[in-house]
Amino acid sequence: MAEFTLDLNDDQKQVRDWLHGFARDVMRPAAAEWDEREETPWPIIQEAAKVGIYSLDFYAQQFFDPTGLGIPVAMEELFWGDAGIALSIVGTGLAAVGVLANGTEEQIGTWIPQMYGDADDVKVAAFCSSEPDAGSDVASMRTRAVYDEAKDEWVLNGTKTWATNGGIAGVHVVVAVVDPGLGSKGHASFIVPPGTPGLSQGQKFKKHGIRASHTAEVVLEDVRVPGSCLLGGKEKLDERLARAREKAAKGGERVKNAAMATFEASRPAVGAMAVGTARAAYEVALDYAKTRRQFGRPIIDNQGIAFQLADMRTRIDAARLLVWRASWMATTGKPFTAAEGSMSKLYASEVAKSVTAQAVQILGGNGFTREYPVERMHRDAAIYTIFEGTSEIQRLVIARTLSGMPIR
Repeated sequence: MAEFTLDLNDDQKQVRDWLHGFARDVMRPAAAEWDEREETPWPIIQEAAKVGIYSLDFYAQQFFDPTGLGIPVAMEELFWGDAGIALSIVGTGLAAVGVLANGTEEQIGTWIPQMYGDADDVKVAAFCSSEPDAGSDVASMRTRAVYDEAKDEWVLNGTKTWATNGGIAGVHVVVAVVDPGLGSKGHASFIVPPGTPGLSQGQKFKKHGIRASHTAEVVLEDVRVPGSCLLGGKEKLDERLARAREKAAKGGERVKNAAMATFEASRPAVGAMAVGTARAAYEVALDYAKTRRQFGRPIIDNQGIAFQLADMRTRIDAARLLVWRASWMATTGKPFTAAEGSMSKLYASEVAKSVTAQAVQILGGNGFTREYPVERMHRDAAIYTIFEGTSEIQRLVIARTLSGMPIR
């Protein structure tokens, strides 16, 4: 029997240390500037591309790590550097995963290289799913895709929101309704190539945190894309829709739960991002508590401060363990019988919010200023309990999984 271990292997340690160095030397010195500018940090993305971090090959290597720890280790280190810049670096991966999961080999080979560009001419891509009235409630999606058989084209109309890189991306991956009667089973994904008429950027959001990451609406007005831009192809879509119609009356719940497994497998990566931000704030607070003197001694000598730091570290380590467990389960095909993916995301995101708030408190007035990074980290941490499913949605998924109730 294989020995149980939580030790990273030599390759994983090498990648972790490499990413940590990039986060420390390139991302952190630039974090405050790009947070203030609220702009995409193109120079940092280009630096990441030059060293091989901003590339499909790098993320593929981490994704196929047989232990499942490649992605969470990478996400923790990058988001330890800075959440806003890190999201600008990894945001294209959302669109790339959408193509990898649903596209044909030809579509994968054609579009993913265009999403990243190269070190001399970096590009970004956007995954467009959420809508003004369809966030957690994906069945309420209104963006429509209608097939023009005479021209072998799909015509897309609607508005997407909260799209990372929306409008500034070269390639957009858009989720749209092709059969409104099937709810979320009537959705399909489409590639919108660079420069396609009818696609425009709507409102760019001025955000509370992760301000170096571009977030905007994407407006689609009679956007025509070739039939070849339907991910997976028309034949596969028709077969899937036919099966969904047959199962609409009976057996549909099994299909819904299988779909939920996909979301469960992706949520630990967000948990790892939250762990990285929490760890960064904790380390700043720890160093400050060791050096800040009040009443003739370092403030860490006070139990009120020391116990806070003890709790912060304990919760961060617990969150990481939940993330690693869920990531390992997803990679090794273990069933999420208790919604372990949602557990990891829920706990890690809540830890990030509480730990960064405690870090601000430990730094006192200094923590409330932009002269110290914990103020920014606290703002950034707020997103983790919102995107990729709010904390309330995670609790709903966990509770219904435990009770055996249907997850809708």
